[in-house]
Formats: sequence, structure tokens, C-alpha cells
Amino acid sequence: MIKTKIGIGLAALGRPEYINIRENKSIDKSEKAFRENAFKVLDFAYESGVRYFDTAPSYGKGERYLIDWKTERKHSDIILSTKWGYTYVANWELGYKGKHEVKEHSLDKLLEQWEVSQLLLPELKIYQIHSATLESGVLQNEAVLNQLHQIKKQTNVQIGISSSGVNQKEIMLEALNVKVENEYLFDSFQVTYNILEQSSLEVLNTLKSKNKTIIIKEALANGRIFNQENKAVYSLLDTLSKKYNVGIDAIAIRFVIESIEPDFVLSGASNTKQLEQNLKALNKDLSFTAVELNQLKLLRRNPKSYWDERSRLTWD
Repeated sequence: MIKTKIGIGLAALGRPEYINIRENKSIDKSEKAFRENAFKVLDFAYESGVRYFDTAPSYGKGERYLIDWKTERKHSDIILSTKWGYTYVANWELGYKGKHEVKEHSLDKLLEQWEVSQLLLPELKIYQIHSATLESGVLQNEAVLNQLHQIKKQTNVQIGISSSGVNQKEIMLEALNVKVENEYLFDSFQVTYNILEQSSLEVLNTLKSKNKTIIIKEALANGRIFNQENKAVYSLLDTLSKKYNVGIDAIAIRFVIESIEPDFVLSGASNTKQLEQNLKALNKDLSFTAVELNQLKLLRRNPKSYWDERSRLTWD
């Protein structure tokens, strides 16, 4: 029986440009259209059984959309998560030339963003450091760690990290050992894992053995699994897609589910059609043979190559 649940990440729903490959580049990118679409996707997700929703202040209007949707719909059975540490600075400017989001893992930024994020309570269950890195020093910042510990005690939310980059394994292992007042601080780990990037598998299994909450992001590798120029990857995914009568996206998500059985896999769907296809990863008749699962595991890329390529993706 599948225990993994599919959740919704709002990265592509809350801002007009993102690194995910979009189906239609001529979509209406006005704030009004994005808000309407976000609510449509969130409603469809809930009606389809999705209960986990993940956002961040750097997702454009994504956190505000989730706050407003939560307030208006009043669902009592949802699990919400958000993050702190990045700020969206593109200000809805299409073709913005600079970095769309700026990282700052300071105590001031934590306090500033928590003021807004706490509006997701009491449905807010997980509060994460956004893309923790070794370079930012956030896992050694006692003021930040103490404040997160206070938030944990006052609200009973899980404190977590999201991680990206070639050093994901080292970041997770370091976070796993962080203690405040002799208590382990981090309960939740949001990690990039997909057919192309499998380097964190061993550490994820360690986290599972310690009953940590595991959330997988970028299961579709920001759309790179659809690249037909990568013939070895696309050929196998296309073959399995036809065999099981689901999209390549569902094959990729199912791979994550079968290889590590996380608590949640995030769909980055930007419309209801994409989400409907993603959810087919949970189909009862979709189950890989041992040979197929091993074939998919062999598609993994060198982590440095994977992350170098990701860093070159353009925002669109």
C-alpha cells in the first residue's frame, strides 16, 4: 500500500516567471490571472484528495495566495508548510534581468518573514529554512537556531530545512545533529530527488530510520525529464509511459515514490491539467518491476553536472 502523498508546491503558481518548463508561453501573466489560476489549482487539488500545500515568501505571491485561500476555504484537514530566508525581488517585472530571489539567512529576515508566515497557523505544520547551504552558516547561527526553537515550542510546528545543490547530503547530515536546549531541532527535510539526481538516497534512508518527515521537491527535474534530446532518458520514460498508460510526469513521480517512499512528493503543477496528470502516479495499477526500477536508477547523473545544468536554466 502506498503511504506517500502528493502535495502541491506553489513555486510556479505564485510568480509569472520560473525555471520550470511551461506548457504554454503565451499564458496571461497578470497578477489577477495568476491569483485566479492559483485558487483554481488549489481547489482542484483539495477536491482530488491533496491535503499538503507548500509555499515560501520568495514564490512571488504564492504565500499570500495560500494565506487567502486557507482563510476563505476554511478547510480544517490541510497541512501547510512555508519557509523563510529568500525574498522575491522581481516585483512581477516580466523579463527581469537580475536574480528573482535573494537569499538572507539572518535573524532579522527570519523575524520579518515569520510575521507574515504565522498567518498560516493553525494549519501551518512545517516551517523550513529555505535552501539551507553550508556557505550561509545558518546551521551555526545560534540566534537563528534559538528563535526557530522558540517558534517550535510556542506553536508545535515541525522545524525543517529545504536543501538544494551538490552539497545536499552534507547539509542534511549537519542539520540532523543540530540541538537546541539538548533537543534535536529539525524534524522535516525537503530535498531534491529525481531520476536524474539520486545522490541523496543514502542520507534519505538514514532520515527515514530516524522517523523524520521527508518531502521531495523537483521530482520532474524542472521539466528536464521531458527533453527528447536526452535520448537515453526520454526513450525509457516514453516506453514506460505507454506501457502504464500515464504521462512521463507520472512515471517520474512514481519512481520517487517506489525508490524511497517519502512522506510527500511535491507536484509543481502550474494548472489543473498538469496536476491531474501528476496524480496518476498514485494509480493502483502503476507499479514498476524490479528490472524497470533498476533501469530508472541507472539514469542518474553526476550531481555536479546536474546542478551546473540547473543553474543555467532560464526564468520564463
